[in-house]
This record gives sequence, C-alpha cells and structure tokens, in this order.
Amino acid sequence: MHELIRQTACSVVEKLRNGEVSPLELLDALEQRIGQVDGKLNALPILCFDRARTHARTLMERPTGARGLLAGLPVPIKDLIDVAGTRNTQGSPIFRNKIAETSDILVERIEQNGGVVYARSNTPEFGAGANTVNELFGATLNPWNPARSAAGSSGGAAVAIAAGMAWVAHGSDMGGSLRNPASFCGVVGLRPSLGRVARTPKSKIDRNLGIHGPMARNVEDVALLLDAMSGEHPADPLSLPAPAESFLTTTRTAKRPRRVAYSADLGITPVDPQIVEITRGAAARFVELGVIVEEAHPDLREAQECFHVLRAFDFAISKAALLRSHRDLLKPDVVWNIEEGLKLSIEQLERAEEQRVAMVVRVLKFFEKYDLLLTPATIVEPFPVANSHVMECDGRQFENYVDWVAIAFAITLVCCPAMSLPCGFTSSGLPVGLQMVAPPRADGQLLAGAKLLEDSLGLLGSTPIDLGLAT
Repeated sequence: MHELIRQTACSVVEKLRNGEVSPLELLDALEQRIGQVDGKLNALPILCFDRARTHARTLMERPTGARGLLAGLPVPIKDLIDVAGTRNTQGSPIFRNKIAETSDILVERIEQNGGVVYARSNTPEFGAGANTVNELFGATLNPWNPARSAAGSSGGAAVAIAAGMAWVAHGSDMGGSLRNPASFCGVVGLRPSLGRVARTPKSKIDRNLGIHGPMARNVEDVALLLDAMSGEHPADPLSLPAPAESFLTTTRTAKRPRRVAYSADLGITPVDPQIVEITRGAAARFVELGVIVEEAHPDLREAQECFHVLRAFDFAISKAALLRSHRDLLKPDVVWNIEEGLKLSIEQLERAEEQRVAMVVRVLKFFEKYDLLLTPATIVEPFPVANSHVMECDGRQFENYVDWVAIAFAITLVCCPAMSLPCGFTSSGLPVGLQMVAPPRADGQLLAGAKLLEDSLGLLGSTPIDLGLAT
C-alpha cells in the first residue's frame, strides 16, 4: 500500500493499463491511508467508497485498454460541485444534508475518462476564504505543520495529495484557490485557461472568474488530469475543444521558453522578503537552461479595484437568494461579499469591465516579448491555522481576507493559465510555490515550461508523506 501511495499518478495509470493493479486495490490502499492520516488533517470529510467500488467494478468489466485516460484512477472532488448520490454541502450548514441527484458535467467527464470518485475534499463555505475552515467539518491542517493553514479554498484537495490520500485531485480557483493551497502544501495546482474545463453553469451562463482545474504532486500528473477534464460540452457555451495533442504529450516535450519575466510583486502587493528570495532563485534556474530571464511585469495597477467589484458582483448573482432566505446560517465573509455586490452601481460595473479589458490588452502585448511570467504564488509562508487570513505583510496591513491574494487574483482577471510549482522551502521548513503564467490558451506552453523547471529544481518527491504525522 505504502509503495503505491508514493508513486506518481502516471505510473499508477500505467499499472492499471497493464493489469498490474486494479481500481479496487487502489481504493483499498486509499481507504487504509485515509484511516491512518485524515483524522489528523481533515482533508476528506465526505467519503463515498461504496459508490466508488460500484463504479470500479463496472469499469473493470471493460478491457483494460477501454477504461479511459485514467483507467480507474481514484479522484477526489472538491465539495463545491455535484457528484450524484453523495453529499454536496459546499461547506455550508444550509446544505448540510443535501444529496446531489445528478453530477456536474465536469464530474461526468472525469468518470467517462476512467476516473473513480471516492471522496469530497474540504472547502470553506462556498469557497469563500483563503483558509480551509467551515462550520460543518472544521479546519483542514497543513501536513508540513498542522499548526499552519493549508490555504483555500481547495485546501482539502492539496492536503490529500501532499499526505498521500490522493494521486490527483479536482480543485477550483477564483482568486487563487488552486494556486494558494498548492503553494502552502508543496504540490502543483493549475488554473487552466477560461473554457478549458467545461462545467455545469450555475446562476449565470458566462460566469468566468471561477475556473476548475487539476492538482497533483508533479507537472506530468497535472497534465494527465487536465486531459481527462478538458473538452467542449454543449451545456457550457464557454467551453473549448480539447487540443489535437494531449497536454501530457506536450508537457513531456519540456520545450524551452526563449525569454521569461520574473516579478516579485507585480507592482501591486507586498511580499515577504524570504519568499522573494526563494522564488527569484527558482526563476534564475532558467538562466542555467539557456533562457533569458528579465525582471518585468505587465501593468496591472487596476487589479485591486477591478477584482473587488467583479468578485462582489459574482457573489450577488450567485448567492443573493441565500442571503434573503438563510442569512443567519451564512458566515460573515459570505454575507460581506454578497452585500458588497448588492451595493454596486452600473457605473462601478462599467468601470471594472473597462479596467479588465485594458489589463488584458496590456498583458497580451507583454506576452509578445515574454513566453512566461514568473512570480511568487503566495506572498507569505503558511500562516497559523487559527487566523482566518493574512493580516499584514512586510509592514502593510490588509483590510479584508481578499487583499492578501492580489498576486493571484490579478492573473485571474487577465484570463491567463497559471500554475503554482513547488520551488523551495522557508527557513522553518515550509513549502513555497512559484506562480508560472502563460498567455491565454497557452496551457501546453505553460506545462512544458513548468516541467523543464521542475526537472531543474530537483524537488520531486519532497512531500510530507513520510513525516511522523503521516505514518
């Protein structure tokens, strides 16, 4: 069991295809591992192993070569989207006992591609929060140091991967919800391009701040899951066709970029000096690979104002009905987000959309010169889990729980694919992620460059699986 847990998703899928291991054996290994570890970390509060084994047995009736891209690989789904027959609480007391009747089209696609859903990963209520804590299940703890936060909102997914309770995992990202937990937990989290992963529309057909994406312990495994997630769907008008070449194939080329830019702060946020030192050093590894590295960033000066308006608008559209019917059951952060949205004027929305368009234009111009943009994925090391969010950094106080993730949400606004790649450790032994950004729809270019840098950094296998906590 332990040796299976340590292996990469790609190697496990190869074993599934060769008949060396069965989906049922993988589920047995995960159930044992979760029993050993998750009582200490609280990453996967909802388990559905009976459903998973039923699906696995059905899958095993097919020849091994006809079981899809994932071939029976188990996948946990974040507790924000529907999985038929399981609880979908969204981390909220309002939906404490909700059982989904149908699955989100993203879940259907993963299962059609041979994924087996066995658990729901923890999330703050409605994904609102950069710390994975909710009233139903409590806090998810960082496996590198359980006194520290796993970040959010895909904290449960990141912890499950880091602690050996998953090979890959589904997550979602609006203001860094894939990238922040990946950075804090020392795993890889990818926010793909807009439309790359189809999802069931809710509240508004063209909601586009929030994106679903893959997480794993390495870049190739992220590419594997992205292949299983990708493709257009008629129910999602924003969705894109899958590329002619698989993302995993493109990733394995490890194609070298010509010129990359590094920015410590994108010109919009404070960053802890230790984080700057580690991420700048990781970016400099590209120089050894024959890549030109320059300090530069696009002009994103409107990002703070723009994101606050568009985020609030999204919450008002999607959650105002819950504020009217269940205000007493909503946490203060969610109430604040919705009320900020309800106060918006048409003029504010007009200004925010104009700002976003202007930033995208400038970013596209920036990428005419650079192939990739590199920044810190988070501005601090994992903070105490008892804190709701980062209160200050490098002498600057933050007014709310959103402001400290500006280095991530600025990239959200300009529609670029972005990844957090493990790039080192702080003096206290906590992981640090490097945010890697490519032009819109250049997901393959991003993955190939990340694979090249991952190989150079030599951090593969640096996980807390073998720590005393996780044995």
